[in-house]
Amino acid sequence: MSRKDSKGMFAAVLGQLGEENPEEGVSRRTSSPHLMKVAAGVRQMQERSDIADKLLRSGEQIIELDPDKIRPSSITDRYDEAYEISAIAEITESMRERGQIVPGLVRPVQGKDGEFQIVYGRRRLAAARQLGIGFKAAVRELTDEQAVIFQGEENTAREDLSYIEKCAFALAQQEAGYKRDTICASLSTGKSHVSEMIKIASSVDKEILQSIGKAPGIGRGRWQEFSNRYSVDGSLAKASDLIRKTKFREATSDDRFIMLLETLPLDQNAFKVPAGPAKPSKPKIAMKSWAAPDKTVSVSLKDNGKTTMIAVGEAEGSRFAAFIAGQLDDLFEAFRKSTMKQGV
Repeated sequence: MSRKDSKGMFAAVLGQLGEENPEEGVSRRTSSPHLMKVAAGVRQMQERSDIADKLLRSGEQIIELDPDKIRPSSITDRYDEAYEISAIAEITESMRERGQIVPGLVRPVQGKDGEFQIVYGRRRLAAARQLGIGFKAAVRELTDEQAVIFQGEENTAREDLSYIEKCAFALAQQEAGYKRDTICASLSTGKSHVSEMIKIASSVDKEILQSIGKAPGIGRGRWQEFSNRYSVDGSLAKASDLIRKTKFREATSDDRFIMLLETLPLDQNAFKVPAGPAKPSKPKIAMKSWAAPDKTVSVSLKDNGKTTMIAVGEAEGSRFAAFIAGQLDDLFEAFRKSTMKQGV
């Protein structure tokens, strides 16, 4: 989505939520607290988008730089696997055929003439290095706080970080001394959510998190469960043993998470309840997973006996999910025919 399109979307959303009409002297603002929070979030995103537009409009002409003269960001937002050759293959092929269409943003390194630090566009920079070509970017003077906010905002506008990458990004900013307001702005979320992210990222050893990877199909709730289990005595030893096994290293990122979660001991404190009548046991949750031979698609299935949830991840996950969605009528018809033949 272009910035122009996103501005139109912001305007439409704000219009639907309602604004005060000073000419009529009538307030059409919704009374719903939830929608008011949504409106505030949309306005905040629009304001930061406007700042980015002004920054680039007032900046220097787009120039081509030597990738070797560009340093990495001081704050890591993606795991290393995001920059591996297979992960940036689509971007690399696009730049090989059409060149770099969308420029990045860099800032000069103080006291180092001709050297720069990447603000956003790291995957395009990695592709330029692989192709041996120059990297197109706008060069602007930015404070540390401005740089980290634009870095996080660009990821939100393009390919969202996975939940654990957001947690690690928040923790890295805190460790670097950034204020909580800056961290919230870079992730477009509130202080309570940022505190929760930092708690999760800081509760698990970095070696274990790096071994799992970005786990794109694993969300907030399951990472909270993982964090709770990891706090139980003996968890580190069990996890350290598993991550060194071949079957773990060859699994997809989501499957590596599941393998570790199932290995970790349960947090018994989470199951303590006051004495009373016995409650019926919850249905057993069945977990299944599948991955394409070339590792470009992974599918995780969670079935509790009443509902089934399917998560599609890895590089081609989104496109594969869209393909499935477009085939639902045919798939359902095939399912009906199959059940009729089986007499179900």
